[in-house]
Amino acid sequence: MDKEKEQQLLKIIRYAPVVLILFLTSILVLFLYIENKREFLNEKKDLEKKFYLQNANMIKDEVNRAYSYVQYIQENSEKELRTSIKSKAYEAHSIASNIYEKYKDIKNRDEIIEIIKITLDKIRYNEGRGYFYIIDEFGNMLLTPLDKEGEGKNYLEYKDDNGYAFVKTIVNTLNNKGERYDEYYWNNPTTNLSSRKIAFYKYFEPLNFVIGTGEYFDEYNDNVQRKVVDYLNTIKFGKSGNIFIITNEGVYLNKDEQLINSKDKFDSLVSARKINFQGMIDAANSKVDNFYKYEEKYANSNVDYKVNKISYVKALSSWDWIIGASFYEDDVDFEIIEVKKKLDKDFEQNIKDTLVGSVILIIFLLIISYYVSKYIEKKFIKYKEELSSRQALLFQQSKMATMGEMIGNIAHQWRQPLSVITASASGMLIQKEMGTLTDAFFLESTKKINASAFYLSQTIDDFRNFFSPNKEKENFKIVNTISKTLDLISVQLNTKDIFIIKNIQDVEIFSHENELIQALINILNNARDELINKDYEKYIFIDVYKKHEQLKIIIKDNAGGVEKENLSKIFNPYFTTKDKNQGTGIGLYMTQEIILQLNGEISVQNVEFNYNKQKYKGAEFTITLNV
Repeated sequence: MDKEKEQQLLKIIRYAPVVLILFLTSILVLFLYIENKREFLNEKKDLEKKFYLQNANMIKDEVNRAYSYVQYIQENSEKELRTSIKSKAYEAHSIASNIYEKYKDIKNRDEIIEIIKITLDKIRYNEGRGYFYIIDEFGNMLLTPLDKEGEGKNYLEYKDDNGYAFVKTIVNTLNNKGERYDEYYWNNPTTNLSSRKIAFYKYFEPLNFVIGTGEYFDEYNDNVQRKVVDYLNTIKFGKSGNIFIITNEGVYLNKDEQLINSKDKFDSLVSARKINFQGMIDAANSKVDNFYKYEEKYANSNVDYKVNKISYVKALSSWDWIIGASFYEDDVDFEIIEVKKKLDKDFEQNIKDTLVGSVILIIFLLIISYYVSKYIEKKFIKYKEELSSRQALLFQQSKMATMGEMIGNIAHQWRQPLSVITASASGMLIQKEMGTLTDAFFLESTKKINASAFYLSQTIDDFRNFFSPNKEKENFKIVNTISKTLDLISVQLNTKDIFIIKNIQDVEIFSHENELIQALINILNNARDELINKDYEKYIFIDVYKKHEQLKIIIKDNAGGVEKENLSKIFNPYFTTKDKNQGTGIGLYMTQEIILQLNGEISVQNVEFNYNKQKYKGAEFTITLNV
């Protein structure tokens, strides 16, 4: 923690309790004053609000229930219609099949068709609106009960108002020996207007024609609406609540003696009311507030009395309906008549007592807060000193552990060049004693000795640079930093057959390079320790890239990952899953401390991934640094 943050925390410890006490006591005094002064008024308002909300919620719930019911009926009406006409078409198909089976051996084709026509011609359903028709493979209308003049005519090229030659579709269905739903416009004999018709027809194979039926959707929809209105008329709630329905044209639908297509206008039914009908429409279509308030006026020879009325309304745009319910706001008065009127009798004295008590309480709390702040401040300073001492010790332990590993690395890296030097020197000595030493062998041996000595010197420089106590920030390229890190521990990785897979962008950053190398070594050593005992191909993946002005360093292995319950503890000091003689538990803790000191972040998670067509699982460490 830097000094600036420490000073801020100390100021909070010293002054926050005082500020908090003054603030809370001021709020308390103000609250007591307002509460005593306006208790009666607040009680009355609470009663009014409670009554208003109770009634508002009641009419809202009732309207929403009615609205949901209508939506359900509306959304399912066409589906039910389709199911109905399909069922009827199947019934007609079954009737025709029975007739054919009965007469196929005793009558010819034309005679059987005539019997089927006579039978289906008289059948009606859906309150007389539904009937059946027959069309042959040439588009000839064999049966149309409501248009006898059309029977026998060919409609193959007929097109409806939208230019749809639906008879061709029927013939195609016949040729494919299938069945289907269809929609087209056909003249409604009731209104003598072209209307949308939903049809279903099915191929009748024995006589190679189609039996179909349908319903004019407008007629069916009107019938559904009548049933809905009848149902909504039965809904009653509260003292005299009911659901009302108005069209956008002002037609009042659920007057007792009126239904759909009523000529009574809402405006005429409420001629004595001051209501803006357009305002009600706007409220019904609102997505924020569907409540609409207006004044209702009752007049007779002696009394001219006005009351406020509140309605909750919702628009059903597909049917051009407004569904609503209402209540009278003035009913509140009957709920609050008995409210107590005397509340301020000792108000001034109470305020004085409150102020005196508050001053005494403030002084007492300030004294306590002063001593508590001092006590917390001392504890904080002592804890800070202990934490700094402990952290320094951990840094020293971590550094010593790293130094031990580095010395081991030096020993491994020196073994081979020392062997080369010894072998070359011994070879020259033996040949010299035997008198067979040649200039060529001498030159080759000295070159090997010089090369090995240079390698030993370079190794010393690498390790000396790593332990250099440079605390100044510097610019360095992350590619070089990764290379230095791997050079320092490459022997331990190579001897354990651990492969490094790198994908590194060439990014330059400004930071402490040696500290970052220390953190990377700790992570790589941790991965190495987990991979040592694995009997499959062992990998460590290093990905480095720049994203949104930040450097991401991602290191993952295929060692199987960290136990789920240990993920949250992995950066804790002295936490380790290794044997006591294999790990101290401070490596990853110090790694986190180093990254935090570099103003970065580090996290760990278990990941599953594929590499070389093999599926692996391992731990993934992510370091984020500002570029």
